[in-house]
Amino acid sequence: MTSTTQTGPERAARKRVHVKNWGCQMNVYDGNRMIDVLAPLGYAPADDAENADLVILNTCHIREKATDKLFSELGRLRAAQNARSGSDRELMIAVAGCVAQAEGPEIQRRAPYVQMVFGPQTYHQLPEMIARVERSRGNVLNTDFPAETKFDQLPAPGAQGPAAFLSVQEGCDKFCTFCVVPYTRGAEYSRPPKAVLAEARQLAARGAKEITLLGQNVNAYHGSDGAETWSLARLLHGIAEIPGVARLRYTTSHPLEMTDDLVQAHAQLPQLMPFLHLPVQSGADAVLAAMNRRHTREDYLRAVNRLRDASPGLALSSDFIVGFPGETDKDFEDTLDLVRQVGFAQAYSFAYSARPGTPAEAMPRQLPQAEKEARLHMLQALLQEQQKKFNEGFTGRTIPVLFDRRGKEPGQLLGRTPWMQAAHATVPDTMFGQIADVTVTGATLSSLACRAAEDKRAA
Repeated sequence: MTSTTQTGPERAARKRVHVKNWGCQMNVYDGNRMIDVLAPLGYAPADDAENADLVILNTCHIREKATDKLFSELGRLRAAQNARSGSDRELMIAVAGCVAQAEGPEIQRRAPYVQMVFGPQTYHQLPEMIARVERSRGNVLNTDFPAETKFDQLPAPGAQGPAAFLSVQEGCDKFCTFCVVPYTRGAEYSRPPKAVLAEARQLAARGAKEITLLGQNVNAYHGSDGAETWSLARLLHGIAEIPGVARLRYTTSHPLEMTDDLVQAHAQLPQLMPFLHLPVQSGADAVLAAMNRRHTREDYLRAVNRLRDASPGLALSSDFIVGFPGETDKDFEDTLDLVRQVGFAQAYSFAYSARPGTPAEAMPRQLPQAEKEARLHMLQALLQEQQKKFNEGFTGRTIPVLFDRRGKEPGQLLGRTPWMQAAHATVPDTMFGQIADVTVTGATLSSLACRAAEDKRAA
């Protein structure tokens, strides 16, 4: 998040907000929209908490020990709040997102200095919440699921840069036994296609060349225009027609929702990038059943084969949980075998950690932590080997990169390849915001080193 340097009266007249997003891309989208909501109140974005009048911790409950992390962060902010008490720049603290939704009363009990606690469905009400705090000098807890969708109440999106996020679907009806999303984000909701297309046009007009469609279960999208229901594939085709949109992505998907028209979109749309995040969680049918994933190992492999038939160069990413209650040595070996069969360009992997209130928390045969960590180490070693090999296969190739960020080194620009690899190159700043051909000069586990394709100098 960037901010414009201001001096004198202009700076004094404006308040500043710092939104710290945890976890998923949906939270990044929500954080950007919070800034849009606050702009009419005179808030400008701040790069850090030290220069902010309002700090919003936009939390995610997926990661392990999310609550512990939250209270550690709040402790540091409390010290800053105390230091500013009585000054003309007192610090307001807010907790948003899924941890706020799940544990709002506990946050208020343990951290009464937090002025606002609100869930992911209510941030469009931020102006009202701030007014309530300022009027009463009290605290606000807002974890309702309002009858009106927040998307109908949000202002037009601000500029996100060359690569933008667009939320099209929210919530989940799958109820995996390890997951809190149905309880914190609610039931599946798909935005009307007309609203999505309008927002996509606004993003493109503000310079977005790549748009990533977001949803907890994005390929379950079923938005209605009043007369008929649109699938995600139809929505992708519609956005691909918008001038200026050169790249499209979507995340996160469920294997059961990989419909024929969506698979074919990977063959038909040149804007749809050859990369897909398709979580599997486990390669063992017994574990998948215990997780209530509703798909089998073979279902997942069939989906992968269909996708790669449609788009032979498709790179895949996935999510894995090891050490789920009852997972046997054979179950874990089945997961390793699936990884070897599919081959992943990227992946996220975790040792199972119980989330309060989920069915898996009460399951018997919970595994010892040491065993979970040993399995995670083995899985990550295999995944990292695949990722490094995938990246090294690009050395010497000339590929297009969308440069959407500036690096720390002078003249360095950062971006993403079509296959979602991080790439960096020392190139003219005029390439910022552009899709440029670069030659890959080196590869690591996490990124590609590149030079401009016409630059024949040694790296």
